Amino acid sequence: MKIGIVGAECSGKSTLSHALHTALQPRYGSVELIPEYLRTWSAQHGRPPQAHEQSHVADTQAARIAQARAACVVADTTPLVTAVYSDMLFQDNSLYAAAIALQRSLDVTLLACLDLPWVADGIQRDGVAMQRRVDARLREVLLAQRLPFATVYGLGSLRLQAALQAITHADARQRAQLPSTAGPAWVWVCDTCSDADCEHRLFSRLTPTTSVRV
Repeated sequence: MKIGIVGAECSGKSTLSHALHTALQPRYGSVELIPEYLRTWSAQHGRPPQAHEQSHVADTQAARIAQARAACVVADTTPLVTAVYSDMLFQDNSLYAAAIALQRSLDVTLLACLDLPWVADGIQRDGVAMQRRVDARLREVLLAQRLPFATVYGLGSLRLQAALQAITHADARQRAQLPSTAGPAWVWVCDTCSDADCEHRLFSRLTPTTSVRV
């Protein structure tokens, strides 16, 4: 089982990936967490990567995901996120083909949504406006490429439970040998399925509003 978490900056990807790493161990026994290489790279260099360095970040993340051999692999972001940022920041769309191919090979794609408080970290974060643009572009690419994905909302344990439900559905689908086009249980498709505000209003009515730092 290979799980890829995608999402804009400050959408809780790292927190969710660590929570899944712990929560899935009783189910799979062997669980490997693939950290976000971009974070490591930025910390080492004291800055985000420039245009000519984006492919290295994407390729390294892809290689680490591909090389993982645990029964369950949780990837804290995938090359698709790097491809989107490279496109939006540097007008470079050359990373999409490889990123989409890797994304298609995963068993579960979780899209971390924008219902968490914004927290700047001084190195990678570009601001709320860019966050919303990246979220919209990720949805556009996932839908255009017909890549099944589950949107993950909620604070604290609610977010983890939403992710676990999507993974359970994908696991059951695998065991039943159903075609991947069946899609995860949490995909909601309507005429405005790329409208994050519409989706956020729906999930806000379904989840408590208590703020939990994640």
